Amino acid sequence: MRKLLRWLILVPLAVLLVSLAVANRGPVTLSLDPFSREAPAFVLTMPVFVALLFAVAVGVVIGGSAVWIGRMRWRSRAKKAQRETEKLSAENEAFFRSVSARQGDAESSREIALRQ
Repeated sequence: MRKLLRWLILVPLAVLLVSLAVANRGPVTLSLDPFSREAPAFVLTMPVFVALLFAVAVGVVIGGSAVWIGRMRWRSRAKKAQRETEKLSAENEAFFRSVSARQGDAESSREIALRQ
C-alpha cells in the first residue's frame, strides 16, 4: 500500500518537474548585490527551472531543519524514558530472581526439617 501511494505521488511529481524543465529553459540572471544593479558583485546566470528547483530544495532543507530542531525536546525525553524503563526492568528482574531464590531456599529448608 505504501509503495503504491509513493508511486502515485512521485510519478506525477516527476512529470511535473520534467515539464517545468522543458518549458523554462531560458536563462535568468540572479544577483546577490542589492546596492548595484548595473555592476553587481556576484551574479549567477542559469535556467529558470534550476533556480526554482534550487529554491524549493533550500526551502525543504530549512523546513526539515526547523522540524528536526523542534522535535529535539521530544527525542531527548524519549531517550530518558527509555533509559529509565531499562533500569526499572533490570531492577524488577533482579527482585524476582532474589524472591524465587529465597523461596527455593525456604522450600529446601522445609524439606530438610520435615525429613528430620
